[in-house]
Amino acid sequence: MAPPTTSTYSAVTLNINGEKHALSVDHRTTLLDALRERLDLTGTKKGCDQGQCGACTVLIDGRRAVSCLQLAVAAEGREITTIEGVADGDRLHPVQQTFLDLDGYQCGYCTPGQICSAIAVIEEHAAGWPSAATDDVRPEAGPPPLTDEEIRERMSGNLCRCGAYVSIVRAVARAAAAGERVAARAESAA
Repeated sequence: MAPPTTSTYSAVTLNINGEKHALSVDHRTTLLDALRERLDLTGTKKGCDQGQCGACTVLIDGRRAVSCLQLAVAAEGREITTIEGVADGDRLHPVQQTFLDLDGYQCGYCTPGQICSAIAVIEEHAAGWPSAATDDVRPEAGPPPLTDEEIRERMSGNLCRCGAYVSIVRAVARAAAAGERVAARAESAA
């Protein structure tokens, strides 16, 4: 008697940038390939395809993830944000704007992943999450100062083959400082 055959495809609905997309995907399809090849969201780049370079970084439920190691079927029911979804219409996200203002890119290939990571880094820092570079990791110590060393450590999963690291660090620092100023104004107004 022959073993029963099973399908290697599943129907999934991916919530990407606030829009639902119904797809039939092979179980082995990565989120990166679904984004680029099936949904034509090509801002997310394929670099190493091994989770080493960060070019494919997206936000999943607000946390950064390398989409080349995430299966599309495992992303169902989660909120996925790609570089195409971080701006507010024609208004760039503050991190995008600081990358533009401070030349936080050269060839631009890694930039979408750098920006998605930077958005998460700023949020992680504001929430008080320590990094390997954090001196005092006690919760009562609060968020550490967002020094260049902290930014470099937190962004270390994203490679820039052109070497725009100095400008990337400056862009992340400026965007974080701008966000802190906005938060302080909101607190004082409340």
